[in-house]
Amino acid sequence: MIVYETIEAWRQTRQALPHDATLGFVPTMGNLHQGHLELVRQSLHENTHTVVSLYVNRMQFNQAHDFDNYPKTLEQDIKQLEALGASYCFVPTEAMMYPDEYQYQIHETQDSLKMEGKQRPGHFTGVLTIVMKLFQIIKPTRAYFGEKDFQQLSLIQGMIDAFFLDIELRACPTIRSESGLALSSRNNHLCQSALKQAEQFAKLFHSASSSEEAISALKAAGIEIEYIEEHQNRRFAAVKIDGIRLIDNYSIMQ
Repeated sequence: MIVYETIEAWRQTRQALPHDATLGFVPTMGNLHQGHLELVRQSLHENTHTVVSLYVNRMQFNQAHDFDNYPKTLEQDIKQLEALGASYCFVPTEAMMYPDEYQYQIHETQDSLKMEGKQRPGHFTGVLTIVMKLFQIIKPTRAYFGEKDFQQLSLIQGMIDAFFLDIELRACPTIRSESGLALSSRNNHLCQSALKQAEQFAKLFHSASSSEEAISALKAAGIEIEYIEEHQNRRFAAVKIDGIRLIDNYSIMQ
């Protein structure tokens, strides 16, 4: 696997790829877990080449301490990608990605204001801006995102459509532990007792027959709820456990 630390070096490689080659792209913020790696596996299966970006995007964190505390495991991440057989890895710096110092931004004015957007003002502007920048640099055939962040997934598809980007968005199912808890880098911050409560959250949320039932069950279990809502035939939840924020969603179509 070749690791690129500059945009220009990557662009030279991208331009040299055969016209009939397909390029799969998995954008990540590093601290890779099996959820990320499953995206990479799907890209490897469907494309001639696969590139993974490792970049912690400060602009999508609406609280500075969340950005500061985000786990940085670059060396380990690169080893995992090499073991899987990824073709390329793109590791830019903040100065490289934001030479304009965030002067230019991508805003969505409706769906980004619900749920995650309501709880985390500015979050989706940061997400859409960095994804657009990465799309312009990487120029992928297909881009891979997990359904755990389903609201994000929907917004990125909307951005692709709105700006006529020639990119196929591939949605991959949420990867879960044996307990049913969605894999997340935030899970690393949970102590043993908090992890058990997080697993209880997953069980209660997924077994509820309605949002009202889920709210009642989670409150009875002493779990702090930010929201439980239904949109696009899916049920969404955001909770806090021992100060750690966790999200989840699943289809409720009959």
